Amino acid sequence: MTKIKSAGILGLGMYVPERVVTNDDLAALVDTSDEWIFPRTGIRERRFAAPDQATSDLAIEAAKRALEDAKVDVSEIEMIIVATCSPDHVCPSTAAVVQNGLGAKNAAAFDVAAACSGFVYSLTIASQMIGTGLYKKILVIGAEAMSKFLNEEDRSTLILFGDGAGAVVMGEVEEGYGYLSSYLGADGSGFFW
Repeated sequence: MTKIKSAGILGLGMYVPERVVTNDDLAALVDTSDEWIFPRTGIRERRFAAPDQATSDLAIEAAKRALEDAKVDVSEIEMIIVATCSPDHVCPSTAAVVQNGLGAKNAAAFDVAAACSGFVYSLTIASQMIGTGLYKKILVIGAEAMSKFLNEEDRSTLILFGDGAGAVVMGEVEEGYGYLSSYLGADGSGFFW
């Protein structure tokens, strides 16, 4: 019987766009205020991507930083998983765009669309792929450019979302360390549209 390998995070990276949008900025658009937003959300500011920045652009920058932190060359990456609900397009996947942008010629690439839990789902997938020995190094990225889809008249969602990306390089780690377990679930009964 093949022993399951321990998978863990070898390096971290993140990227946020330059444009800062404060609660006061949003108060100029909708009936709200910092005094209303902050106590309910804990958010004082968020970042919005530039008009010419796509989700893949944010993801690529975060990925470069994670690779540098892990001291891993992009040629070692065998799979790229991008967790996003704001993909560049439906096809090709944002992960495939990232794969091309990084020059990760040896990497499989796909997106995971699981909303807020997408990064956790993606970490679980990556840990299993490494655990079985199928892959050695996997890049997992959570990236969103939600500002592209926000309704600037909807106070209930406008205050919550921003743009940015976080990335990790995952690989084999010493037994007893790394991603120890997960329990994934879902409940589609709350769908309200």
